[in-house]
Amino acid sequence: TNARIEAVNTKIRLITRIAYGFHDPHALIALIALAMLTLGGYRPPLPGRN
Repeated sequence: TNARIEAVNTKIRLITRIAYGFHDPHALIALIALAMLTLGGYRPPLPGRN
């Protein structure tokens, strides 16, 4: 089925809505980075947390 593809498309649409309104080229770079972090499964360690 197309369930996985549709789930990824929905997440990308959500990320796009979150980034809407930032009229800056850096917003596109941040959007791509956010999509990669969200959909890639990589969990970077946060500063100050164990």
